Amino acid sequence: MKVKWVIAAALAVTGSSAYSQSSVTLYGVVDAGLLYQSTSAASFSPAARNVGKVYRFKDGGIYSSIWGMKGTEDIGGGYSVNFRLQGVFDSGTGRFGLSDTPGVAAQFNQVASVGIAGPFGSVTAGRQIVPMAYAMAETDARSGQYFDSILTAWIGMNTAAGWTGTSTNAAIGALYDSNAIVYQSPTFAGVSAALEYAPGGVAGSFQGGTRESAVLKYSNYGLKLSGVYYNGHDTSPAPGAVPTGFNNNRLWYLGALYTIKGFSVSASYSNGKNPSHSDQVNFDLVSFGLGYRFAPDFQVTSGLYYLKDRNNSTNKSTEVAAGAEYSLSKATLVYGQVGYVNNRGTMTQTVTYGQPVAPGMGTTAVMMGLRHYF
Repeated sequence: MKVKWVIAAALAVTGSSAYSQSSVTLYGVVDAGLLYQSTSAASFSPAARNVGKVYRFKDGGIYSSIWGMKGTEDIGGGYSVNFRLQGVFDSGTGRFGLSDTPGVAAQFNQVASVGIAGPFGSVTAGRQIVPMAYAMAETDARSGQYFDSILTAWIGMNTAAGWTGTSTNAAIGALYDSNAIVYQSPTFAGVSAALEYAPGGVAGSFQGGTRESAVLKYSNYGLKLSGVYYNGHDTSPAPGAVPTGFNNNRLWYLGALYTIKGFSVSASYSNGKNPSHSDQVNFDLVSFGLGYRFAPDFQVTSGLYYLKDRNNSTNKSTEVAAGAEYSLSKATLVYGQVGYVNNRGTMTQTVTYGQPVAPGMGTTAVMMGLRHYF
């Protein structure tokens, strides 16, 4: 249940003054289950060895557990000011999720933003989930879930590029960006766009640590299309390194999802590389998905995700998955999922987010869980 506080009343208790504002909403999700995986590794390192099968309690079978708060103030004329604070936590341990700094957790590691919305669209500033992530999930039959989807395949691209998984500062693309300014347009005839720019704030280097991205989407008549461009400078810098504007993170993505009479079919192509050293980091990712909704409260989905290294034909990975979801109520969902990944060469693509797989290993995973909204 959503709990709403009246800000004016709360501030009156502390003796503070406030402008008129509507309510603040506290919200969250707990998503947890049991995971079996036939192989595992201690880390995402290309040198990590297989340490055997694992059976464990795991957070995030569909998406991560989160909690947050958001608020909106109507300032008249069709305009409003809003804020959002949102963070990941592990339902098994209570720990907060990672930040951009390796090994350091943050209470609001997903979103910490303020913005204004109106007839022109919206502008939001702060730590944010990047528009790219939504565009990819919306054109994937598996909806970018944490278990075997376009998200885990994209993470496989990142680990192949050297991302260690100890921070949210990914090597290719991004799930979250700090210090970001995002413009979201209104929708015209099913078409919308999003633009992002994140200044790096590095003295003496205008491009040092910057991020920029653009997303174009179409949604009408059961068809969803999305195109993504993302570019980053000084991504995953070495400890103590001063950002210089090194252009080392670029992703292109084209995706489509079509839904008719309960059936959903998706396909996508993406390329991620280090523009300054494409001879070292250059990956293609192709996906296909199929789903069917038997009833409003029950659906099944499946997907195939193929990742290859354009610089080394030995390095490639194929991932397949199927899952079923049943809504017990408006707030509670149960699910079961099974997936398999066939890694070759140095590929370390995972079946489920947060559970590493050793390089070159074929791995099967099964997870059953419960997801509850509050």
